[in-house]
This record gives sequence, structure tokens and C-alpha cells, in this order.
Amino acid sequence: MPYSTIDDLPDSIRNHLPAHAQEIYVAAFNNAWHQHASDPDREAIVHRIAWSAVKRRYRKAGDRWEPISRPRSF
Repeated sequence: MPYSTIDDLPDSIRNHLPAHAQEIYVAAFNNAWHQHASDPDREAIVHRIAWSAVKRRYRKAGDRWEPISRPRSF
């Protein structure tokens, strides 16, 4: 189900991503959730989409996620 705020995200996401990356995740997740309403694997697909959105702007360096200086465009 869609997230109202970043506080609603699972601990596995909140404890690892910076606040801005969490905002990206929530926005992408919520948008994809509505777009994939009829898909039987909706939750798994939507989480992959949200992670993909985060990875366009952040990269993992060790245990931390750092902003990418030039975000990837598609």
C-alpha cells in the first residue's frame, strides 16, 4: 500500500537511506503503486521501481548512500 510519509517506510529503508533518498523512494513507490494496480505482483514490482528511482540519484559507497553529482537520465 502507498506510504503517507517517510516515517511509514520499513526500517530497512529508513535506516539506510538519507532523508532525500527516502522522499524519492516514497514518491516513486506511490506513483508506481497506482500505475500497477491490476498487476498481481504489484508490491514486488513497485519496490523495484522505487529502488531504481533512488539509484538514479544515489549510489552506495560502503554502508552509506551518497548523492550522485550528475544524476543519470534515461
